Amino acid sequence: MGEIFSAATKLMSSLIVSAKMNDVDPQVWLADVLARIAIHPAHRLDELLPWNWKIAQQGVAAQAA
Repeated sequence: MGEIFSAATKLMSSLIVSAKMNDVDPQVWLADVLARIAIHPAHRLDELLPWNWKIAQQGVAAQAA
């Protein structure tokens, strides 16, 4: 059980650090990804990575302005 918790902790830490390294708010990014991932096409999962997600969000913000 401890090994599973350790692996999950490392995974979450990695996701959070990746978001921060790309100047993405980890809480906003994770909330959006978790809300969309069930209906997002599997062959386009790379769009949900922090660096790609940030670019898409900037495009959405530009369209809204």
